[in-house]
Amino acid sequence: MPAEGVTPSPYRTGEDEMVEETGHPAVDAVLSSLANAARLTPVEQIAEYEAAHQVLQETLAGIDR
Repeated sequence: MPAEGVTPSPYRTGEDEMVEETGHPAVDAVLSSLANAARLTPVEQIAEYEAAHQVLQETLAGIDR
């Protein structure tokens, strides 16, 4: 769900992948990195997924404050 007053706009991250902007810079960066993770080796993908998970956890925790 986009931030209030923000209209989501899809953008291309690679070949034919579309990622919708959320209006939250940290979440948008995570979505972009996950879309690009397909080009990485499996070991690099795991690291990317773990980093994304951490950022999303921190972002959600910040909402609760």
